[in-house]
Amino acid sequence: MQRLSGLDASFLYLETRSQLMHVIGLIEIDPSTMPGGYSFPKLRDELERRISALPNFRRKLDNSVLNIDHPVWIEDDDFDIERHVHRVGVPAPGSVLELTELCAHLAGQTLDRGKPLWELWVIEGLADGKVAAMLRMHHAGVDGVTSADLLAQLCTMTPEAPDLDVEKIHQTAGGSSRTTMAVTGAVNYFVQRPIAMAKLIPGTVGVPVGWLRRTRSNTAMPAPFRAPRTRFNAPITPHRSLALTQLSLDDIKRVKNRFGVKINDVILAITGGAMRSYLEEHGELPEQPLVAMVPVSVHGADESSLVTGGTNKVTGMFTQLPTDLDDPVERVEQAATFARTSKDHHADIDANILRAWAQFAPGTTMSTLMKLYGDRGLALSHPPIFNVLVSNVAGPDFPVYFLGSRVTGVYPLGPIFHGLGLNITVFSADGHINVGILACTDHAPDVWAIAHAFDEELKQLLEACD
Repeated sequence: MQRLSGLDASFLYLETRSQLMHVIGLIEIDPSTMPGGYSFPKLRDELERRISALPNFRRKLDNSVLNIDHPVWIEDDDFDIERHVHRVGVPAPGSVLELTELCAHLAGQTLDRGKPLWELWVIEGLADGKVAAMLRMHHAGVDGVTSADLLAQLCTMTPEAPDLDVEKIHQTAGGSSRTTMAVTGAVNYFVQRPIAMAKLIPGTVGVPVGWLRRTRSNTAMPAPFRAPRTRFNAPITPHRSLALTQLSLDDIKRVKNRFGVKINDVILAITGGAMRSYLEEHGELPEQPLVAMVPVSVHGADESSLVTGGTNKVTGMFTQLPTDLDDPVERVEQAATFARTSKDHHADIDANILRAWAQFAPGTTMSTLMKLYGDRGLALSHPPIFNVLVSNVAGPDFPVYFLGSRVTGVYPLGPIFHGLGLNITVFSADGHINVGILACTDHAPDVWAIAHAFDEELKQLLEACD
């Protein structure tokens, strides 16, 4: 039995029928490389074999009315691969448009909390003979880094099936004990939490003071609730629209080297240019720059006893996007300046402070308030916290094979929230920058226009390099 951290559990409390808290990896594979030829049963059987050495895929949630602390993970003793792996054919003609429409529908479905919180949809019938695998995992069990790590464990450097780690085969989350869950939960709640809060408050008080000081000297990252309003800053529904694009990593590096910036600066500049193009086309471009929230991993950071453990080890950095500038080169330079300011400011803030406060998340109260917030459309009653969530996750820069099939693209898709209905996630792998864009259909039924704008932005920057 392993108790969830407060931040992990928060993704359970935040979830409503409209606000779905799972992350997605859409994997495009070439089945011709599978040893002995491709078949769905063979792929499913190999996945079942691999999962025997992947404990995170075998654990499920457990809770009780007597537990006043966060839920726990336990081993699913009735684990059945057929309850998690599904086969479906994409509608004719099997283009990327039909694929993304199908995936958007699946992205709008909730995960069953009575079993391990993941599922894999194997999508066949693509026009180019490839197969797509859509892996959905709840955010309570993974963050950007851990999801990439789990995906890496399902991939190999050759098509042949690997040997499994014997220690991980025997690793287990353990069984359920209502008494232990209630007693340890009560100790955490009544004893450890007050002590932890007393230690946390002094360090937290200095954050807004330091923020104000930096604001006066123009060295602060954007403050929450200071972003301009866009169509994406509204309540969301369960309906999803998604789009994909793949950029050349060499092209991104060429721009980086030409203008003396970092890869992430180029990504932020392209994102800003794509957002500018999309909103300008709709006659909705704000005069002031948009604000992005960029998740930052704190894996390996020093942690207090309050936040030890848990899967989600992230914090967030706010940065402006140069959507107010028309010239693409100026956008790159300004994006780099914005990012440097935000990174310097973010470095002054304890990386674990968000996770520490999340330990105090009240489950029932938080769930009730979140449902009320969504049902009453309260996202429109206050200024936007930020405009778009932009993640950049690094993957392997060499060919890999997913259950024996060569991976030709990996497109990550993160969750969206009430008032924050656009998520752009970038995953670099095997010489490509894979961009996954997820939005609420009510906000952006034409989300492919944003993907096409990414392509156009990079084209303009390459022309500027010449």
